[in-house]
Amino acid sequence: MHTLNNSHATRMSERFRGFFPVVVDVETGGFDAERDALLEIAVVTLSMNNEGQLRPRPAVHAHVEPFAGANIDPRALEITGIDPDNPLRGALTERQALDHVFAEVRQGMRDVDCQRAVLVGHNASFDLGFLNAAVRRCGHKRNPFHPFSSFDTATLGGLAYGQTVLSKAVMAAGLEFDTREAHSAVYDAERTAELFCRIVNRWNRLQTLEAELVGPDATL
Repeated sequence: MHTLNNSHATRMSERFRGFFPVVVDVETGGFDAERDALLEIAVVTLSMNNEGQLRPRPAVHAHVEPFAGANIDPRALEITGIDPDNPLRGALTERQALDHVFAEVRQGMRDVDCQRAVLVGHNASFDLGFLNAAVRRCGHKRNPFHPFSSFDTATLGGLAYGQTVLSKAVMAAGLEFDTREAHSAVYDAERTAELFCRIVNRWNRLQTLEAELVGPDATL
């Protein structure tokens, strides 16, 4: 169980207007959230230290059984390397997988006194679309995520580092990226979380430096 002191909770909730940023990555059987299978999902929740710097927590993930009638494009499997029929995957139903990762998200929200989670993703609309589609199929009533708001690290990476491809943005941020591990939900979620934290923390430092240089009595 995660625990944070009250100063952490206040700072995280204030920093994002009561939203709790959670990095999500999904691996799928294609690009159509309504028809293509959700095959793997990973989430990385974030913590904040006394200096207001974000840090990733360990990833939580689940392999997912394709829903009844789901389409799976063989080209997608070539990219992800997933074998949906491999019994060693230990795949869960969509409902079980959502319950598993949502439990981590809700605990994180309680730790930092946030009322709603907001998805952080690289090309976030893709991950949010598949998450929302799975929620609808299951009739899940306790989805902690905002249904349409998100933070997109493709956009933020383009702003901060001039790179929109995940691997290039991560390396431009001074972080490591192993292309052999890419397209695993856990690996991509972890790298996306590191990138998001690096961008937010960099912005915080720039704001602090600007305030120190300009001074409290300066006017624009």
